[in-house]
Amino acid sequence: MKIGEVAALVGVSSRTVRHYHHLGLLPEPARLANGYRDYRVRDAVLLARARRLVELGLSLDEVRDVLNDDRGRELREVLGELDADLARRQEALAVQRARLAGLLAETDLGPDSAVSPEMADVLRELPRGAGFAEVDRGLLALVDTAAGPEERGRFAEMLRPFTEPETAARVREVYARLDGLAGAGPDDPRVGDTAEAIAALIPDELATLVADRGEDVRWIDDMTPAQGAVFSRVVELLRERVC
Repeated sequence: MKIGEVAALVGVSSRTVRHYHHLGLLPEPARLANGYRDYRVRDAVLLARARRLVELGLSLDEVRDVLNDDRGRELREVLGELDADLARRQEALAVQRARLAGLLAETDLGPDSAVSPEMADVLRELPRGAGFAEVDRGLLALVDTAAGPEERGRFAEMLRPFTEPETAARVREVYARLDGLAGAGPDDPRVGDTAEAIAALIPDELATLVADRGEDVRWIDDMTPAQGAVFSRVVELLRERVC
């Protein structure tokens, strides 16, 4: 194949192929007697993989390293690995499309819907409202986004007890207490009672997590002084419980 033919086959320009030769991403093929490059199937496979790696976000230097590792291997091995890579990408796209389909099917599509399905189920049942209820939903969504797939499911299960009707009513009461502390100072006498009410709601597994990661709760600094004091006290109470 000529350079224009291999470029068209892979879906890139001839200029891109020449650029990849210049950077060392793609080895120069043998030349015919007339001086034209003679591209073979293996060249097309490597060029296709270079394009795909670039589309996946790798830098050209990273692509060069990956392709250099492939040289010297049998064509069947290279094709097999490329096929496996494409299969993984196809599977990931199928999962993403299924998630989008689920979101589009929701009648009440909102910001909370963009979290993982497990967290979305929890948030759907938690009390809503202005004030601290919305702050809490945002924090839960943040934790869900930062966690890995397995951690998301585990974290959502820890929160599921809060969706029970009786517990949800107590959560609403706690939110109201926190909203009432919005303009108060850290020495407000309501801080201790509110902290105890929150700590009493938290199940043991979640209590252990909060106790272990208490110092990482940076968002406490963004709360009002009284609300920050409440959650500092909550961490202390949970540590006393689990230690």
